[in-house]
Amino acid sequence: MKSNQDLKNIASQVRRDIIRQVSSAASGHPGGSLGCADYLTILFFSIMDHDPAFNMEAKNEDVFFLSNGHISPLYYSVLARAGYFNVNELATFRQINSRLQGHPATHEGLPGIRVASGSLGQGVSVAIGMALTKRLNGDDKTVFVLTGDGELQEGQIWEAALFAAHNKVDNLVLTIDWNGQQIDGANDDVITLGDLEGKWKAFGWEVMYVDGHNIDELKTTLNNAKNLRNGKPVCILMKTNMGEGVDFMAGTHHWHGKAPNAEQTEIALSQLEETLGDY
Repeated sequence: MKSNQDLKNIASQVRRDIIRQVSSAASGHPGGSLGCADYLTILFFSIMDHDPAFNMEAKNEDVFFLSNGHISPLYYSVLARAGYFNVNELATFRQINSRLQGHPATHEGLPGIRVASGSLGQGVSVAIGMALTKRLNGDDKTVFVLTGDGELQEGQIWEAALFAAHNKVDNLVLTIDWNGQQIDGANDDVITLGDLEGKWKAFGWEVMYVDGHNIDELKTTLNNAKNLRNGKPVCILMKTNMGEGVDFMAGTHHWHGKAPNAEQTEIALSQLEETLGDY
């Protein structure tokens, strides 16, 4: 079991990986990737039962799906640091013929990727399908899925929410990256999300809150959600700060999908401790 300090060290290195990938490619999405680094680190290194040897069916394993696929530099870093593939492959991010495309894809056979994602709104539906498959196969493991808050403006999310509650898909844990920002500005300036707790409860889900940068809270909440199994799917409203860890990127939509230049990269890296060694 990883200690809190171990998890902080991994998350710091993951944030460095994110900055270096996006900077090297001069393309990508650092803001949400940085904001969700603590969550995905804790999920893969403390919560989920998973095997880096990797098989698509994931029998008797917990499974994670990234619905907001544009934060792929985070996903790739965590997978590499967890042993799914060599960390040096992170240097190929968004390069021609790389397995590490801007949005996760399956056709190149990258370990850890079970579905192509990036067309927003679809990940919850995919996760429900996997959760129901596990139920049919007598597999008691849990399916986790991450969405962005702006992604909730997609209608398919709410169709999936109704379906999951109706079918009592209680081996499903949806986490919403609730940072209040999306590519065109603040959520409230684009489409106000309103009372998210009330909405998800009205759709028949169990709702939990968590500070997405508090390791103890994340560990406790994710464990509780994984083990609840009360006939309801679980929705975790996770408050995060877009761009967390880099002061000039934090709290603004301007770094949703913008790569730092060389000078900005050096400033960002100076704020993030190298703990596991850069690739």
